[in-house]
Amino acid sequence: MIRWPYAAILMVGVLTGCATGDWSSDTPTKGNTKLSKATRVNLNKQNVSSLGAPSDNLWLRIRDGFQMEPVDSPLIVNQTVWLSARPDYVQRSMKRSSPYLFYIVQEVNARNMPTELALLPFVESAFNPQAKSGAKAMGIWQFMPKTGKDFQLTQNVFRDERRDVLQSTDAALDYLNRLHTQFGSWELALAAYNWGSGNVLRAQKKNLAAGLPTDYWSLAMPLETRAYVPKLMAYRALVLDPDAFGVTLPELENHPYFVAVDVNNDIDVTLAAKLAEMSLDEFKTLNASFNKPVILSAANQQILLPFGHAEVYQENLKKYNKPLSTWTAVKVAQTQSAEATAQSLGVDLATLREINGIPKGMRIKAGSTVIIPKTNRRPGDISVALAETASLSLEKPPPPPKKSKKKGGRGSGKNPPEGKTASKGNSSSNNAASQHKSASTGLAKSAKKDPIKTSGKQ
Repeated sequence: MIRWPYAAILMVGVLTGCATGDWSSDTPTKGNTKLSKATRVNLNKQNVSSLGAPSDNLWLRIRDGFQMEPVDSPLIVNQTVWLSARPDYVQRSMKRSSPYLFYIVQEVNARNMPTELALLPFVESAFNPQAKSGAKAMGIWQFMPKTGKDFQLTQNVFRDERRDVLQSTDAALDYLNRLHTQFGSWELALAAYNWGSGNVLRAQKKNLAAGLPTDYWSLAMPLETRAYVPKLMAYRALVLDPDAFGVTLPELENHPYFVAVDVNNDIDVTLAAKLAEMSLDEFKTLNASFNKPVILSAANQQILLPFGHAEVYQENLKKYNKPLSTWTAVKVAQTQSAEATAQSLGVDLATLREINGIPKGMRIKAGSTVIIPKTNRRPGDISVALAETASLSLEKPPPPPKKSKKKGGRGSGKNPPEGKTASKGNSSSNNAASQHKSASTGLAKSAKKDPIKTSGKQ
């Protein structure tokens, strides 16, 4: 039986055929993605179904890799009791982890890190790839925008790699390794991951000045960071002995859940899911990084598919003889309203707003990229230049110029309408103004099905 040396297997599948102020998405795209380095399997010569996979229990592998010493702390006890009292919540989180956990464990093992760290997304996001915190941290590892940029996670119009399980896992483990090298302790590395290394250093200096220890358990820190390691250790306890806490772990075999398929032509997300014979929700769960309804070939993208669907996808793709993509992208030449943009591009205004997330009352700034339906005038795939530099910037239009008040003598103004009088200190214009409150243009989004509190990286 063949053992898998890598977490993801890349199949060569050839594809044919709410803004209240200024907002911008402008992180450049990386030239080479981690996926392109994965082992390749040519399905023209070899079938996925013919490759044997081990049936070892992944949970056993995780337990064998535990390295962090449990501490006799009431904080850990409290967190363990909290989780064991909520078996339904734990079960949902465990089930959500199933597609991703083998890959994460494989990457943790490759770096000789404690496998407790593979459980960290339970603490961060309950393994919800669409999780977004109030501080705009994203994905199962909850990367903040700036930290994501520091670790070269693409954040642009087309995709956000903070939600990409392969890219974000690679970045998170690199980050944790760096912090462990800096602090010499996994507990302090985790505190810095949650709170920021600068804050941990300042807390240590304060303790040093007072002659106090500088370990994780001795530092003064916010409540969220104080509970951060205890939460992780509580999940460790559940995985180590689920029966003791009345928890049933899902069956996880010790082999890759998914394979990665190259995208060589733009393809609609809905069509890719259809060809793979997957529900759209299931497809998006594995491919959560795509922001738009089209997956670009120009960005060196791949799609992740479960083993059982990869060959189905390839066979259906060979038979498909219609256009793969119905969307393209253009750069807006000048700052203008969505109405003016839709008219100049010859597209439906409602479609332009919905696909690009443009609220009413916002203008599109010059140089922005917008997604529009393909037409005979624009039939090709989206260019490499747009795929790598696409950004969308919105702004509020300037307020209309104030009307100058006419000066006149007493009695020169217009009389109020018949039957109405203007009260002292409450003119008709003031009265009208008080009745028209400015409308908020903010958009609120949430992909979370559970009431999870996520925590962003500093």
